[in-house]
Amino acid sequence: MKKLSEIITKLLSLKNKKINISSVKMDSRKIEKDDVFFALNNGKNYIEDVLKKGASLVICDDKKWEGHERVKVVEDTLMTMQEIAYEYRKELSVKVIGIVGSNGKTTTKDIVYSILSTKYKCIKTEGNYNNHIGVPYTLLQLKEDDDYAVVEMGMSNKGEIKVLCDIALPDYGIITNIGDSHLEFLLNRENVFIEKSEIKNYVDSKNLILFGDDFYLKNLEGIKVGFGENNNYIIKDYIETEKGIEFQIDNEKYYFGMNGKHNCINASIGVTIGKKLNLSINEINEGLKNCVVTPMRFQKIEKNGIKYINDSYNASPVSMKYSLETFNNVYKNISKIAVLADMGELGNDELKYHIDTIEYALSLDIEKIIILGKIMKEASNSIENKEKLIIAETKEEIKNIIRESFSDRIILLKGSNFNHLWEIME
Repeated sequence: MKKLSEIITKLLSLKNKKINISSVKMDSRKIEKDDVFFALNNGKNYIEDVLKKGASLVICDDKKWEGHERVKVVEDTLMTMQEIAYEYRKELSVKVIGIVGSNGKTTTKDIVYSILSTKYKCIKTEGNYNNHIGVPYTLLQLKEDDDYAVVEMGMSNKGEIKVLCDIALPDYGIITNIGDSHLEFLLNRENVFIEKSEIKNYVDSKNLILFGDDFYLKNLEGIKVGFGENNNYIIKDYIETEKGIEFQIDNEKYYFGMNGKHNCINASIGVTIGKKLNLSINEINEGLKNCVVTPMRFQKIEKNGIKYINDSYNASPVSMKYSLETFNNVYKNISKIAVLADMGELGNDELKYHIDTIEYALSLDIEKIIILGKIMKEASNSIENKEKLIIAETKEEIKNIIRESFSDRIILLKGSNFNHLWEIME
């Protein structure tokens, strides 16, 4: 990482002109010899340990380390990391693909990365490192010979996508959809659209890929993919199987091993950018076949003899409906239970969204709906026919309910991350 070493030496005015950099880390537990360590947040408590492990440089804003030969004290560690990432990104010939949207960003990121990796040298955002810390950190993982960086960009408030784009300088943009996420701060979907579509100011419209059936995106200039006839790439012959989905674009057949119409859209976005970057049908299908999706996205798991669909990483009104619809369609004529928990950041209308979600779940062929959380419980008061509803107070109670009454059913777990619904499987 010669270029990164040169940038760090120059920006930080280091006396030692030959810093060996193996990689960049934020987690002190993962430090190896010649790593650069950014001591963010409580990372500064582990600087001594990091130095013992052989880090070539520690960057921190703790004055007590002033003067140490392998520690550079700066005014603000995060701002320094962002500046270094920005300068490093500018020096590289890598093409950055920025992915924004209310739902499906992480799965789309995994799909795009897997497809492009069949032909090109790529990196992607790991896990949910998609914010003002995660995006620069991702860029600092780049090697000088990488072709593409697939960068997920998340937000919860105004101006955050612009900050991330200013650092990453995307060459290609993807907007998955505009939903009801972050309404606590953004108030309505129009504001969500304004913030998410900020990426259009950084990429040429011929390099902007959109879900064209979305109400807010259909009139935005770019390459559109979707089921409607107005799209540049039209999804046809969409079929659900227990093993995944099949669909066609331009009379070419594609297969993806996850269920749901929403995952068909995510996969189709991957197909579209694959075609744009000159991959063959076989290469694209190979990427779809070998895609390793970040856990807790409609993940099929069997624990203690009970079959779960773990879709509990996060939730919004749109993703709740997608998940329930997919669960209902894939497991037709099979006894099934849905565990639904609170959704976060929905603003003043949060109760309405929770009522709508429960009502939609009750309209499906699902035997029982087990609900958890303060808002879900309040929303249940508005439901007239509660015959299919079970209101639980704790995850431990849900475990017992499943073990005693529903151990032979398929169980869907869906709710925002803070509910930790996956603990029900433990």
